[in-house]
Amino acid sequence: MTMAQRPCIWLLSAYHADSHAAWANWLVQHFTDFDWQVRTLPGRHFAWRIRGNPLSWLDELPEQPPDLILATSMVDLATLKGLHARLQGVPCWLYFHENQFAYPTNNRQFRSLDPCMVQLYAALAADQLLFNSRFNQDSFLDGIEAMMARLPDHLPAGLRERLETRSRVLPVPIEPMQPGAERDHRLIVWNHRWEYDKAPERFADALIAAAEGGASFRLALLGKRPRRAPPALERIRTRLGPRIIADGHLPREDYDELIGRAGIVISTSIHEFQGLSILEAASAGARPLVPDAMCYPEQYPAMYRYAQEDPDDLVAHLTRWLSGKLPAAFHPEDWLAPALAPRWARLLSTAFSGGGSG
Repeated sequence: MTMAQRPCIWLLSAYHADSHAAWANWLVQHFTDFDWQVRTLPGRHFAWRIRGNPLSWLDELPEQPPDLILATSMVDLATLKGLHARLQGVPCWLYFHENQFAYPTNNRQFRSLDPCMVQLYAALAADQLLFNSRFNQDSFLDGIEAMMARLPDHLPAGLRERLETRSRVLPVPIEPMQPGAERDHRLIVWNHRWEYDKAPERFADALIAAAEGGASFRLALLGKRPRRAPPALERIRTRLGPRIIADGHLPREDYDELIGRAGIVISTSIHEFQGLSILEAASAGARPLVPDAMCYPEQYPAMYRYAQEDPDDLVAHLTRWLSGKLPAAFHPEDWLAPALAPRWARLLSTAFSGGGSG
């Protein structure tokens, strides 16, 4: 690399879902002093993608090695480096949007050891591990310890410690959203995927219970959903149809308008490593009502959290808020781009200056 050249970074995203794409696009758009070479694979066929990405990229990677590899934790980094000798001396950072040790399965899925091992080997092959939340980091390291305790023999000592020394938390930056001209304090928003790990049936139960208790509210049912509507969504439509003012995965302009005037945004997730959609809504002034678990205690004061395994506590919070006792808005400044952009800038500068922590 000459002084006239921009440092080259390979950004490898092996399961390029929406949140992964938003993170990658943000980096490329904000740090133009680097020559970003982005390689992605579609966010589908999970079992094949996490194990097969080195094969998919076998003949696709540039011949000239980069100055840095920034790979998501879905990338089988150990195999990739083993297949390409020219990458052996290249610094590698692994970014964890999630980790497989803390990822829940539904009753139709078999818990395979393979995805966990891919991420463990990738972490061992990386020079630095970056996590989008403390919960993500801790659950990954705890998961490794628990897995090691179950394996029979010939195990290395101090595995957690050696990975912990190269780990740090650096969230995905969220661009703040603008509040609307008016706030509808009785407008409840759901802006998550309608899939089992977001537990939409808990959301439906809480809404129906609140309605039966006499609460008045309106609903914006946003977020991607499968072609066949999940039972929870059908229940809400059947029981609460007249309260629904929006139902679908909306264009961004319409989504922004609804989020900007929403009073309450709810999460019933059983897994959440950063909770981007709640952070977006909270930045626009919606009051977040979230489980007292996973990443949420890092982000929101206790008044915005309910006991995750207590449906009555969720209903009690929701009913109280809808009765006119809505708490003050909370703006998650530390998780937004204005606060995080300088931290990402410092970190990237260390890759080419030999500096310390960002």
